[in-house]
Amino acid sequence: MERVNDKNSFDPTPKLKSSPIPILFVSFDENDDNCFNCGEKYVEVPFCKQKYCKKCFSHYISYLDDFSTYLDVYYTLEPQNIQEYIEIIWIFYALNKYLEKYCKLCKKSLYQGTDTFVIYGFKLCSDCYQISSGWIKSSLTNKPIPIIYLPWWYNISHCESCGSKLTFTSECQKYCTNCLIIFIGCRYCLITNIIFGFTNQSQCKKCKRVSSITVDIANIKSGNSYLDDFLLKIRVNIHNNLKIAEFNEKIKKIGKYFLPMSIGSSIYQTVEGQSKSSMEWIPYSQFTNIKEIGEGGFDLKIPKLLANIFLNEVKFQR
Repeated sequence: MERVNDKNSFDPTPKLKSSPIPILFVSFDENDDNCFNCGEKYVEVPFCKQKYCKKCFSHYISYLDDFSTYLDVYYTLEPQNIQEYIEIIWIFYALNKYLEKYCKLCKKSLYQGTDTFVIYGFKLCSDCYQISSGWIKSSLTNKPIPIIYLPWWYNISHCESCGSKLTFTSECQKYCTNCLIIFIGCRYCLITNIIFGFTNQSQCKKCKRVSSITVDIANIKSGNSYLDDFLLKIRVNIHNNLKIAEFNEKIKKIGKYFLPMSIGSSIYQTVEGQSKSSMEWIPYSQFTNIKEIGEGGFDLKIPKLLANIFLNEVKFQR
C-alpha cells in the first residue's frame, strides 16, 4: 500500500485521525469466526453482533498512547485487569453506535425519538461521517466508472445487488464476480471504497494510501476482442443504471444522522435485479456431451438444454 499526495483533499471522518498502524482486530468478512491476523477466535459483542479479536486489539491499544484519536470509542468503568479493560472498551465502542443519542465526536444530538428501529439501529453522525462519490477511470475499458466512498468499515460477505457470495482476495479486498463490484477497505482509517467496474488501484479518501486491486476477470474474457466488448458492455450498462447524481441528492438530504444499512440499500436499488441479466464466458474445455455432426468439419452439436438457456438469455437481454 503506497501513500501519495492529493490536492483535492476530502476527509470522510474529519474528527478522527488515520491510525499510524494498521487496524487488524476486525475482519472484512462478517462471517469470519477466526482472526485473519493471528488465528484466534473472534469474540462477539453482546447485542450488537460485532466481532473483534481480543489479542490483536490488546496489541493495538498497547502501541498507542491515545487510541481514541483514531477510533470512535469511550469507556467509563474501572477494570480490574487488561483483559477486562479490552472487553469494556470494545463493548462500549459497539454500543455507542447503537444506543447513543448524542455524537461522541461533536456532541450533536442524533435521535431523541422513541422508534425502536432507529434507537437500536446502527447510526452515524452526518457531520463526523461524510459520504461522497465520484468517477474514476477503468483500466479495462478506459472509460469513467462510478465510485462511492463510505466512511465506515463495510464488512458484508454477500453482494447486496445480486446476493452472490463475495470473493475475497485479501483481508481488505473483495468483489462480486457477477456484478463486477469491488470493495476496498483501508485498515488505517476503517473506511471503504465501492467501485462499480474494474480498475487496477484504489486510493483511500482520507489517508491517500493507494492499494493495488486483484480481480480475476477470466469469466468475462474470451480472448476475442469483439466478444469481450460485448460481455463488458453488459456489465457497464448495469453500472450505468447506478445514477450517481440521484445518489448525491439523497446524500444531501441526510439530516443529523443516518443508518448505514439504509444507505447501503439505496446504493443498489437501481441496479438490483439487473445483474441477473449479465453473461459470463465459459471456456470450451468446460463443456461436456458435445458431439460432432460432420466428419472433418467444424460444426458441433451442443446439448439442447444449453442451447435453449443461451437463446433465452439473449432474448432477455433484448
